[in-house]
Amino acid sequence: MSQSYKTEAIVLRKLRYGEADSILHLYTQQHGRVGAIAKGVRRSKSRFGGRLEPFFRLELVLHEGRGDLATVTSASTVEGYPHLRERADSLDSAAKVGDFVLRLLDDREKNVPAYNLITNMLALLDADPRAARREVGLAFRAKMLLAAGFSPELGSCVQCGATEDLVAFSPSGGGIVCRDCREGRDLDFSPDAYAFMISLIATPLAGAPDASQDSQRQVDKAITQTLEHHANVRMRSIA
Repeated sequence: MSQSYKTEAIVLRKLRYGEADSILHLYTQQHGRVGAIAKGVRRSKSRFGGRLEPFFRLELVLHEGRGDLATVTSASTVEGYPHLRERADSLDSAAKVGDFVLRLLDDREKNVPAYNLITNMLALLDADPRAARREVGLAFRAKMLLAAGFSPELGSCVQCGATEDLVAFSPSGGGIVCRDCREGRDLDFSPDAYAFMISLIATPLAGAPDASQDSQRQVDKAITQTLEHHANVRMRSIA
């Protein structure tokens, strides 16, 4: 049964298709991840103009028929985030956001916290050049971990409940572990990395604190390996 619906969406990726069409990977406010085709969008006189580009926030009307892809029938710009496109590091950070979301959230399930987090990250990259710091990118990933339902245990050892001598992170256990419970596959997790990860989750994106490269590396591995174990997805390092 065919139907049309209106939704807000972020364009995360755009691929050429045929002579003038494009395939869009969208993350929508009401329907989660959606694949869509924009017909004739690459023609010079396309009615969509330059709106259907990566990292645009749009109001779309999508028509669903029998195929896997919806068809874009109407598009208006909510926010184009023009300034992030003027800076190579901001654009690179936005691309990493898109890649992370596409790997993690692969189904059509409404997730408003995830959608809001994506829009907040793009708005920050647009407004502040310092948002392209790796620490902010890690803050986005840590918060997206929660939005996707994979909240790590950081208050006490995930194995025994101890609150002292927490020295490692267990991706399979989903949290911090103490020295007595540490196993061979658990990751080194220094006190600085531990404090850094807690602050990434607890503070707004714009407040992501500076951290050493070693702390960044440890937190990055904790996030990516947790998702690889529990969500069965391969994640690229933020580096």
